[in-house]
Amino acid sequence: MTIRKIEYFSLSKIADSGQAFRIKMLDDTHCELVAYGRYLQIADIGDGSYAFSCSEKEFESIWFRYFDLGRDYSAIEKSIDPEDSYLVAAADFGRGIRILKQDIFETVISYIISQRRSIPSITTSVERISELCGRAIPAPGLSDTFVKPSKDVFHAFPTPSELASLPFDRLQDTGVGYRAPYIAQAAAGFADGMLDPSSLEQLSDDDLYKALMAMYGVGTKVANCVMLFAFARTGRFPVDVWIQRIMDRYYGGSFDTSPYPDTAGIMQQFMFFYERRRNDM
Repeated sequence: MTIRKIEYFSLSKIADSGQAFRIKMLDDTHCELVAYGRYLQIADIGDGSYAFSCSEKEFESIWFRYFDLGRDYSAIEKSIDPEDSYLVAAADFGRGIRILKQDIFETVISYIISQRRSIPSITTSVERISELCGRAIPAPGLSDTFVKPSKDVFHAFPTPSELASLPFDRLQDTGVGYRAPYIAQAAAGFADGMLDPSSLEQLSDDDLYKALMAMYGVGTKVANCVMLFAFARTGRFPVDVWIQRIMDRYYGGSFDTSPYPDTAGIMQQFMFFYERRRNDM
């Protein structure tokens, strides 16, 4: 177990922010997720401190970066134009959300699946794919700080070669619909090395965007989401139906990202979460 005191960190808001599809709250103070081939549970133990069900070494090598813990989110909030009343309110409402640094291949496939679909249906397809060809991860034994995991066995998201080896008819059975050929071609591209995560990470924003857009079935929204949530290119500003609705209603049809060259994607997350959830509170 690893314990850290973390400012600007909300388990429930991160789990409900729509960035990742294998993270969920177990109760008011416990969250579980599967990422990077590992199961993790996090407990809010009060006073701004959190317990992670992993070793110190694993926390530092994976989860510190995954949860973007090296970034000062309070400074980002202070950078918002005080005249922008909508964004000020959205940032206040979304305080505690952090941009997750997710596995590149999993994020590409997940956001290909996401096109014109709800978050629950995306989650269902991602879980089905993982169960079909991902490595089994038995639920770990945990101390009393944590609660019982939601399953006895979880599954890692498949590697490119594992997913590329899945028969096409079985891929179609996961509910991905017309996206199945896009997924199959992306898996093959990563499996044969035509798409290499390490090489992609070295590209400039413009070149990375072009490389992602060249993939079969990837459009502007998916490319920008992958850049934001897998490559930590936080200057990207994905536009979906929620963001377009916000821009039309509050910003005359477009949002000027120029004041936020390195944080526009974080502002997007505040806006997205606020618009979806403010009437629920």
